[in-house]
Amino acid sequence: MPLVTTKEMFKKAYEGGYAIGAFNVNNMEIIQGITEAAKEVNAPLILQVSAGARKYAKHTYLVKLVEAAIEETGLPIALHLDHGDSFELCKSCIDGGFTSVMIDASHLPFEENIRITKQVVDYAHSKGVVVEAELGRLSGVEDDVKVAEHEAIYTDPNEVEEFVERTGVDSLAIAIGTSHGAYKFKGEPKLRFDILEEIQRRLPGFPIVLHGASSVIPEYVEMINKYGGQMPGAKGVPEDMLRKAASMAVCKINIDSDLRLAMTATIRKFFAENPGEFDPRKYLGPAREEIKKLVKHKLINVLGCAGKASEIL
Repeated sequence: MPLVTTKEMFKKAYEGGYAIGAFNVNNMEIIQGITEAAKEVNAPLILQVSAGARKYAKHTYLVKLVEAAIEETGLPIALHLDHGDSFELCKSCIDGGFTSVMIDASHLPFEENIRITKQVVDYAHSKGVVVEAELGRLSGVEDDVKVAEHEAIYTDPNEVEEFVERTGVDSLAIAIGTSHGAYKFKGEPKLRFDILEEIQRRLPGFPIVLHGASSVIPEYVEMINKYGGQMPGAKGVPEDMLRKAASMAVCKINIDSDLRLAMTATIRKFFAENPGEFDPRKYLGPAREEIKKLVKHKLINVLGCAGKASEIL
């Protein structure tokens, strides 16, 4: 089957009170680990590519790897651009086979965010591609996205109706307290569910997206620190909070840092135990299996989308 858009995915997710996992991909092993996990639990997927991943692995390689994953699994998979920062980048991905793009103009004034988002929406919709945009700003670091904590801004519910109506966007990423990277909270984790509830009230049935939603699983942090890493104080979003968000209007939850931590922890452990090994298959294989284990857990216990692929096929 070909790549799909997120339209039917989000409709089913909203009605069913679950979320679709949007996993960032950078190479073959990450794609294989994610898609093999999804196949085993029959879950739909969004595989997303950041501008940094596109520079690293190249557009054509990533598209072909995702197409190979569809052929191997038969799953409904959308290919999404994460944090596109310009019309030109979004257009390039649309023309190059992506079925979904995000235009992130959240750092710009409201009117400019609307102008650029609508430009992307008009072009994407003419090609059958869906668009995600963002209101509010998350703190943290993810590839080229760097926002200091004092620059983070919660999404203003008073703006969402006008933004969606004037842009025609298909989904909206909001800021309710999550953060990019592995250092999300200095104190106790807290998400502003009151903001999410108000946005859901103002945009009934409209799919909401949560960025910066890795849980920074402690066992991976401990493993990295044990084998030479330095990650003191890394703390992510509790999984029960993510499950609550998925039961509301949040139809897409982005996961990147947890994948990186799982891969890095496994590789660090491998080399500590096998210092003379130099065959990439020997350390990338276990890393792929750990990603598979992590993703299965997310799909079943956090996102609630296991078994839902059949609803979309």
